[in-house]
Formats: sequence, C-alpha cells, structure tokens
Amino acid sequence: MTYVVTENCIRCKYMDCVEVCPVDCFYEGENMLVIHPDECIDCGVCEPECPAEAIKPDTIGGLEKWLSLNAEFSKIWPNITVKRDPPADAKEWDGKPDKEKFFSPEPGQGD
Repeated sequence: MTYVVTENCIRCKYMDCVEVCPVDCFYEGENMLVIHPDECIDCGVCEPECPAEAIKPDTIGGLEKWLSLNAEFSKIWPNITVKRDPPADAKEWDGKPDKEKFFSPEPGQGD
C-alpha cells in the first residue's frame, strides 16, 4: 500500500503534508504535489494533514490513474520537504470538480 495525491490537489497545492512526511517522499509540480510510491512507507501521517483531502490510500478503488500519475511525475519533479504558502487562490479551487484538465506537467521549484 502507498498513499496517493489525487485530483483535488490541483491548483490548491497546500503543503502541510510535506512538513510531516518522515521519509520526504513528496515531489512538486507547478500546480500539484505527488507522492513517490516506492519511497512512501505507508505511515499515513500525511493524509489527515491535507486541508483539501487530496491524499488517499491506494486501497481505495478507482485511484489507478492517480497512482500512475504520482509514480510518473515523482521521478521527474523536484523533491519538496519544506512547507511554503499555497497559491493565493487555493481556497477557491478546493473541492471544485473536474480539475484534471488544469493539471500541469511542469515541475515546481522544490526545496
């Protein structure tokens, strides 16, 4: 089992999760974070820290697309371990449906 960052992170990109991760398995894209599935130790401390409730265990059905996206982009985006401020409009995007079309494959700045 691993944890997966899902669609609701897109354009919210709260970073509370990176601060609590004991193995630094978060990677930063331009408008979302992902978890490296091979680095995640399944401790679960990140899940309750996400204000957008975008982190889910991979045991929940229907997350295959997001698990694949996390695996792919965690290999090419920079690692992030330090919490920064979320985007100014994060609260406006939190909970909006169909955000996948706003996903950016561009990397974030990382640490």
